[in-house]
Amino acid sequence: MINPEIFEEVSMQIILFAGDARNFAQNALDAAMQEDYAQAEKYLIEAQENITAAHLAQTDMIQKSLSEDKLELPNLLFIHAQDTLMTIMSELNFAHSMVKMHKQLTNKINEERK
Repeated sequence: MINPEIFEEVSMQIILFAGDARNFAQNALDAAMQEDYAQAEKYLIEAQENITAAHLAQTDMIQKSLSEDKLELPNLLFIHAQDTLMTIMSELNFAHSMVKMHKQLTNKINEERK
């Protein structure tokens, strides 16, 4: 049986990494709005690194739970952490698309002005 404190610790790691990913994704969108696409890409890389760390922590905890003789249900905090992770993964995917779209539109507008 996995110690409940471990579930709580990993849950908080997931929430913190995912929250940092959300902040970097928002920074990327802000940089794109300022047409600083190099900085936007750097922020997206940071966001991706954080979301990957959160996902790895989640996967590790699920694998540990499955390797136990008795499958145990995770606590409410772990469920919240998983929900947070999935939501922010979607936000990050959307931010990648928005930065790309903004860059394409800016380039098109600049070409038309020439």
